[in-house]
Amino acid sequence: MFENLHSFKKPEDLIGGQPELLMTGALDRRDILKLGFVALIGMTVPLLPSKSSYASSNHASWRVRFRHAHTGESFNGVYRVGDKYLPEAFERINYVLRDFRTGEAFPMDPRILDIVSIVQKRIDSSEHLEILSGYRSPKTNAMLRRSSSGVAKNSFHMYGQAVDVRLPGYSTRKLRKVAINLKAGGVGYYTKSNFVHFDTGKTRSW
Repeated sequence: MFENLHSFKKPEDLIGGQPELLMTGALDRRDILKLGFVALIGMTVPLLPSKSSYASSNHASWRVRFRHAHTGESFNGVYRVGDKYLPEAFERINYVLRDFRTGEAFPMDPRILDIVSIVQKRIDSSEHLEILSGYRSPKTNAMLRRSSSGVAKNSFHMYGQAVDVRLPGYSTRKLRKVAINLKAGGVGYYTKSNFVHFDTGKTRSW
């Protein structure tokens, strides 16, 4: 399977592009797991380089703080230093953001954490971001699709490339605006359920 890596034009195609690359390209969900998270994370190019305008020149450490709404489990710490992601941090992150319905964990796209981190810096809130959904197994996604028309068949959640969030005491409408202004992926606003969706797909909003 390792020779199949050459069919990708860029390392970031492995987990940062559209889900179709994973399903119809050289790597699928099983290949990602076989490759191993440490190898995969080492090949990932940051969505936003540390030298970008979003990153402070004197702040090399990237942090996130969030709590899963359904389990109460949390993560608060550094997950990236400069342009290097920290596998030991993602061991906890992947566990906290697992499919809480099935207990299945899956490697989260490190760049979804970049989006979360920058949003939190811009809001400048000490509150933990509340995660309603991180990774979602195909079984769970199919179940949710049967009860809601708002769940995509090939959801970014199934590839660890999306999170659904809200921030206690902060307007979800404002949260959506902050995320859209990043122009760093997809942003969905669900007023009825009061949450915002972030993903690492193409820049778009709905």
